[in-house]
Amino acid sequence: MIDKLRNCFDEMVVYKDLKKSNFFSALTLPSFMRDWLLKRFADENGHFDQYEIEDFVRRYLPRKEDWTSIKNRVVIEHERVKFLAKVSVDINISTAGVSFALPDFGLMYGDTVIEDEVWDCCKGDLVGGRETWGLVELGYRVPNGEEGGKSGGKIKLISFKTFCPYTVDLDYFKEARKEFSTEEWLDVLLGAVDYNAEGYRGDEEKKLTMLTRLLPFVEKRLNLIELAPKGTGKSYLFGRVSRFGWLSSGGVMSRAKMFYDLSKRREGLVAGNDFVTLDEVQTISFTDVDEMRAALKGYLESGIFTVGNYEGKADAGVILCGNIKKETMDQDGFTNMFEELPSVFRESALIERFHGFIKGWNIPRMNDDLKVSGWALNSEYFSAIMHELREDLSYRVIVDELIEVPEAADTRDTEAVKRIATAYLKLLFPHVRSSTDIDPETFRRYCLIRSKWMRETIKNQLGYLDLEFRGKDMPKFDVKLIPQ
Repeated sequence: MIDKLRNCFDEMVVYKDLKKSNFFSALTLPSFMRDWLLKRFADENGHFDQYEIEDFVRRYLPRKEDWTSIKNRVVIEHERVKFLAKVSVDINISTAGVSFALPDFGLMYGDTVIEDEVWDCCKGDLVGGRETWGLVELGYRVPNGEEGGKSGGKIKLISFKTFCPYTVDLDYFKEARKEFSTEEWLDVLLGAVDYNAEGYRGDEEKKLTMLTRLLPFVEKRLNLIELAPKGTGKSYLFGRVSRFGWLSSGGVMSRAKMFYDLSKRREGLVAGNDFVTLDEVQTISFTDVDEMRAALKGYLESGIFTVGNYEGKADAGVILCGNIKKETMDQDGFTNMFEELPSVFRESALIERFHGFIKGWNIPRMNDDLKVSGWALNSEYFSAIMHELREDLSYRVIVDELIEVPEAADTRDTEAVKRIATAYLKLLFPHVRSSTDIDPETFRRYCLIRSKWMRETIKNQLGYLDLEFRGKDMPKFDVKLIPQ
């Protein structure tokens, strides 16, 4: 299969050796950044010069603690400094001025400027999203005040080059999928997110449970809950694979950070990411439980959030991740698994708005055999593909045609099953262009049945939170027979 993978995806395949080499682990780089470096520096056999990469990282990937040194070089020494960073921009309506922020370093809009000629050159790359990865070049615009004055100086953007050095061809990706069997494609997906398919020893159910974590990467506003034992890789997959998501581990979460900050007049995490994962959810505290619960209920239902007089809309899915004790695990969801969740989540009206549950105990604890060692899809390329798939509405049309909804089915159950099935279709069968392109039994096995399981667990847990939900069965969704 390796030859087929390299032939189909060519330069989008890199050699990943996480099992034997701890070089990249020591650099603490996310997967998308690591694979970008491999694509830049490795030869056609996957070999790279370790010292060359170390030198590049040292020069162009500064740490947060290096920011004072960078400011000294830019502001005091008047040097031009280049490095890779996440950039966001702001356009001032009253002055028509453009400024930028480097959120990872705490540089905010009030201290920066993008001059007109620079903006004309780079605006195409910077207006496409809330934050954009790229190579920034910084300089200093001296104060305009009287001689010797120290007010009015700005750090200016001199140039910007987008992080993604190629155009993502979604149609090509879809066509390439046709060359692989379903079994082969599961292995391709695992390699793309740094896992070794051989480590699962042919256990398809464990592979599919692992890949279920990717569903919010490809489908807008897909809200999931995962409970899993420690060490199964939740934090890694949600926090290190894609540059389009956000992982928050423990600590304090506020409505301002999540949705909208009234004092700063700035939208929060849901507005700038494909998904927001609240990891180690048992350890997260909320500044105002009632306020957060109300905001979450509105957002999970409609994608709309209202804070004060501000109404916003976003497409980020919300994922809750927590650890679960062995004695609390329940394959069928008939024990109360949510009893240790924070109080904000122990309300049926909120939990019902989560579409599905991931049984994380089906995922083996991370070990060396599960670390990829060989040729695999570039994680940076793959995360960009998943991001683009979120915009493709054709898959939902296919799902609507394929799923038969029984009379009087609960609307939330129907939407949850269809949304999860759509995500599975995008992830596992991206080449499907119409309802006749996929065998009904294949759709049932890999998309519909799994969607029903995920929703049914949520439904069973609702019975422990609220007597109103106890004993309510899932609607009997089925696959329609589509004339070939």
